[in-house]
Amino acid sequence: RGPVATAASRVSMVVAARPMSSWTEVPMGPADPILGLTQEFNKDPNPKKISLGVGAYRDGAGKPMVLDCVRTAEAAIVNDKLNKEYLGITGLPEFIGHSVKLMMGPGAMDKGNIAAVQTLSGTGGCRIVGDFYSRFLGKGTQIYLPNPTWANHKNIFRDAGLELKQYRYWDPETLGLDLEGMLADIRSMPPNSVLLLHACAHNPTGVDPTMDQWKQISDAVQEREDVYIFFDAAYQGFASGDPERDAGAVRLFLERGHRMALCQSFAKNFGLYGERVGCLSMVCADEDEAKRVESQLKLLIRPMYSNPPVHGARIVSKILGDEALTKQWRAECKGMADRIIAMRTALRSALEARGSKRSWKHVTDQIGMFCYSGMTEEQVLELRSKYAIYITNDGRISMAGVTQDNVEYLADGMVAVTG
Repeated sequence: RGPVATAASRVSMVVAARPMSSWTEVPMGPADPILGLTQEFNKDPNPKKISLGVGAYRDGAGKPMVLDCVRTAEAAIVNDKLNKEYLGITGLPEFIGHSVKLMMGPGAMDKGNIAAVQTLSGTGGCRIVGDFYSRFLGKGTQIYLPNPTWANHKNIFRDAGLELKQYRYWDPETLGLDLEGMLADIRSMPPNSVLLLHACAHNPTGVDPTMDQWKQISDAVQEREDVYIFFDAAYQGFASGDPERDAGAVRLFLERGHRMALCQSFAKNFGLYGERVGCLSMVCADEDEAKRVESQLKLLIRPMYSNPPVHGARIVSKILGDEALTKQWRAECKGMADRIIAMRTALRSALEARGSKRSWKHVTDQIGMFCYSGMTEEQVLELRSKYAIYITNDGRISMAGVTQDNVEYLADGMVAVTG
């Protein structure tokens, strides 16, 4: 053979000897049900299309919005010419203090019995507490989630090594709270179970217990000293427009002596979606226990992400540490909540004006970012295919995306598919 043939043979041998990819057996993962919906929406050519899947606030024109108080705080932070050094493992101390006081009350930190750390928004806080439960209550510990709940709760706690269970919450007949079923399920939970509660603006249903119902839930838990309480709070101030009112359930449980964990997210109420700002607090028996719990939270955080980002925490701290900015934030937060409440009223009126045969009272009875419409998956898919209106398959509507410009078209589609 000639030199060309010999070289070709060598190349052929090298290719043949190259090992197969180590990842040939890795299957394609399913698309995220919400983020995948957005991708589908983006490809839709229909000029009337409406995206009501993702839980992110939009202004009256349907555009993303940055709060004025956030802009002011950011400008002040830039002007301060702060460094970009690492935070400690637990995060920015002043942010943690403001976070705990915002939800638990001004004197919450006085006893020194709260272990608190900054987290990667609510998702990160859920994962840290899930790992904590798995480590100290044991892998396979049962965590009871409301049926339904935020879809990512299941992913987070499953990956943390907990066993997923559900308790009754949504009543499909009344389109409201199944309180009796919920209380019965709490009373029958096995010892050392974890009970997850949404602090306000339940996602996805928008159905919150009244304060009297929260007292009954507290009573049921107090009958069980062997159940661990975990509050997930993603919408304080964003639900009713009043941060104190939205903190009512958490503060009630504190006043009644419950020891619990609390996860806070500042994505919705401060509009800091991309900054990933959150806080995890654990109420302990005393200061010594709090120090030991904090030490273990640090041991979980260090190998996971080492320490949290600084910018978003500085923004929240700047706002909550300044009386004028806090007042402005409260007004802007109430403005967001009020617009969503107004859109609930507008949607219900538009549905009823079209002679729909079903009751839409639950649209205005519910609270927060989401409306749990009661539509079936078949109706949702028809709404998507015929009207290019994108909501999640369980019928959840993000009210933050409803505007005066699209509410009539939304009502047209909903009535058409539901009758």
